[in-house]
Amino acid sequence: MLTRKEVEEIALLARLYLDEDELGTMQGELGAIIEHFDVMASVETTDVPPMTHPLPLELPLRLDVVLPSLTADEALRGVPKRDGDLIVVPAIIPGSES
Repeated sequence: MLTRKEVEEIALLARLYLDEDELGTMQGELGAIIEHFDVMASVETTDVPPMTHPLPLELPLRLDVVLPSLTADEALRGVPKRDGDLIVVPAIIPGSES
């Protein structure tokens, strides 16, 4: 079970302000989560192979075929403002306008 001091430290690290009632609630909820992890850690998993997904998945692969690239005009067709082959974007940092 987590102590109240531990919950206060966790809240500080998470940049959360918790009042007295919330600290008590969080102490119980975080304690229950940690107890659940303790139960999960007690399960024997030595003979369980590592996996990326709990269900078998068929991941079809496509051929890696080289195709012609877009021209600069095709790639930049929808941009609001351009300078040659460059996209012009508004400055967002004060004083960086040129």
